[in-house]
Amino acid sequence: MSFPDDERWSGTGGWWLSGGVISVMEPATGRQITSLGRADVSDLERSVTQASEAQAAWAARPFTERAAILRRAADLWTHHSAAVQYWLIHEAGSIRLKAEFEVHGAVDECLEAAALPSHALGEVMPSESAQLSMTVRTPVGVVGVISPFNLPLLLAIRSVAPALALGNAVILKPDPRTSYSGGVILARIFEEAGLPDGLLHVLPGGGDLGSAMVTHPGIRAISFTGSTQAGRAVGELAARHFTRTHLELGGNNALIVLADADLDQAMSAVAFGSFFNQGQGCVIIGRHLVHESIYDAYVHKLADRASALVVGNPESDEVALGPIIDAKQRDRIHSLVMDSVAAGAELLTGGTYDGLFYRPTVLAEAGPGIPAYDNEVFGPVACVTRFSTLDEAVELASNTQYGLALGIITADVATGLSLAKRIPTGMAHVNDQTLKDDAHVPFGGMGESGNSARFGSAAANIEAYTDTRWITVHTQVPSYPF
Repeated sequence: MSFPDDERWSGTGGWWLSGGVISVMEPATGRQITSLGRADVSDLERSVTQASEAQAAWAARPFTERAAILRRAADLWTHHSAAVQYWLIHEAGSIRLKAEFEVHGAVDECLEAAALPSHALGEVMPSESAQLSMTVRTPVGVVGVISPFNLPLLLAIRSVAPALALGNAVILKPDPRTSYSGGVILARIFEEAGLPDGLLHVLPGGGDLGSAMVTHPGIRAISFTGSTQAGRAVGELAARHFTRTHLELGGNNALIVLADADLDQAMSAVAFGSFFNQGQGCVIIGRHLVHESIYDAYVHKLADRASALVVGNPESDEVALGPIIDAKQRDRIHSLVMDSVAAGAELLTGGTYDGLFYRPTVLAEAGPGIPAYDNEVFGPVACVTRFSTLDEAVELASNTQYGLALGIITADVATGLSLAKRIPTGMAHVNDQTLKDDAHVPFGGMGESGNSARFGSAAANIEAYTDTRWITVHTQVPSYPF
């Protein structure tokens, strides 16, 4: 797989993007590693036109052909794994473990999507009259996918693959900071897999292009993954234009640690869920709610574990954390940490940076009223507070505008399940951390973590990327009292 410099190809059709050039920067070193084209609204118009023209023929193809292309794409992710990991490491600041995680996820997403075309896409319905009454699922047409920087490959492919498999065309707008690993590579893989021209368009650009996608009458559905603030803007625009939206937004996830937890056994999971990908993830643990009887031991074990983690250039296999994506995000993280210390939190470790490399940070006595506790940090910061009763733990965990993921650590599984049922989150994991995502399960949140849409699972994908039609058939025209 080749990746030429000045990659301005649109992903389909072959024209060069006309909105200028994006410099692709390596966050670990600050050097420019390549450049690619920036899309503007004129590129979007051409993409929608071509996608609309190509989609009908694609949907009419035998379902076996669409499935075969998705299976070939899955094989190609494995075949080109080294090249894909290279771009995830250099462009997105991913450590190798995280790059491998995304490639493995891309394989799984394509394999799961390959099973969708053969699903029963409709039902025979009961009827009082002598007619065949049935529902059928048909592709929505052109789907817009707006994806973020933090897991650029995985969070794009989880929408692109099922939308294509179900007979749609796709216009993908990756984050400009990760448009290679989150955009160009997807186009190249699907091109090599045999996807016909015109069905997948990659248009790197900013918020103005995203707004134009949401309001374009030729795009019937939008899949958006990003911040709650941006998602609210997408939802408002979409509502005015009757565009179907699937929003997967922010989170400030809680981990509840009960008094009977084995801290030594749990600490690797706790650290992973807090600091993986430099904390840049919506399902990262932000709030650690720990029973008062084990609080002191917990915060010091977590601080010791965080202090031992190596931060550095992810080209090295020895590092646990790579760089924050850019200076703006780093400065936001640091501001929240410093404001939290000023508000009374105790900084046990971290709170410092070198360039874009931010040390994993543990804040003790960091409960409600502490900025890093109250807000989604999107960085390697763990806020720890204490509780005394299960009811207090439920209240603390539930007292947030978000409702994405929950973790519970306990030796009593029945108590863990009971707690999980009492706290409104889209996902809950007993005796595990919060960072979990399988291609075949529904993924999504409640409250300001999303609009109750779900990514993943056959049912969720079919609901997201197809329309339901009611069709009836009579053997002859019935008579009516007119």
